[in-house]
Amino acid sequence: MFGKGSRETVNPQRLDYLNEGLALERQGDFEAALTSYRLAFRDNPADSRILLNMAIAFTKTGQPEEAIRHYKRALELDDSLGGAHYGVAFLLLKRGDTQQAAEHLRAFLARPPKGPDADRWVRHAETALREIASSPARETL
Repeated sequence: MFGKGSRETVNPQRLDYLNEGLALERQGDFEAALTSYRLAFRDNPADSRILLNMAIAFTKTGQPEEAIRHYKRALELDDSLGGAHYGVAFLLLKRGDTQQAAEHLRAFLARPPKGPDADRWVRHAETALREIASSPARETL
């Protein structure tokens, strides 16, 4: 009864925090999604997709500097993440950092995504890059 019978090994199941975060984000609960993404990243610190999703959630919660930081961390892990180049480019544009934004737009356009919405994103990136190229250069002090 106490310790003499066969003991079943109890293996606690790990939650899939990434999918939980994605579900919360679909429901519009970006703060809760960020919590799930943080837990997912704790379990998988080399998963650039988690950082990408965190950056998106930070953007949607009005935290552009955190979003930029997370996009850049995701790109440090995987420079081929087109979504990270795209997202950080437009946040950098809003911040007025056109040179860095243009670099990310070019990286995005070098490996354009495939899929039903891809053409829209590519056109948006091309238009932004043309606007950067045609705008007068800022004077440096």
